[in-house]
Amino acid sequence: MKSVVVDTHAVYWYLKDIRQLSAPALQALQEATRAGDPIYVASITLVELIYLVEKSKVAQEGLDLLYDALAKLQASLVLMPLELSVVQALAGIPRSIVPDMPDRIIAATALALNVPLVSRDRQIQASSIHTIW
Repeated sequence: MKSVVVDTHAVYWYLKDIRQLSAPALQALQEATRAGDPIYVASITLVELIYLVEKSKVAQEGLDLLYDALAKLQASLVLMPLELSVVQALAGIPRSIVPDMPDRIIAATALALNVPLVSRDRQIQASSIHTIW
């Protein structure tokens, strides 16, 4: 299984500017797509991107690209809701290591699904979550 969870910045760059991704991150996303395995997008990622668009930190185009990719039935990106298993996995990610709640939810999504997380976030990388960057 080549599935991964993708962090907010990583999915934005995957859709808008793949040059921002590291070689291992891009490879993991491409391998999942080639294998027909899902690239999971935590629901909080959409909320986070809306917030970043509102603050003019990222372009609306990137959010629109994500909406379009999630709407396609045969796309590799799959929205992962905030389910009970994710909430329960959140307890396994210490706030002292990953203090930002959206980051903890994204990391907990990877933990609940038992798949790696594509992220350059150093705090997440310092946790027990298997990250690819």
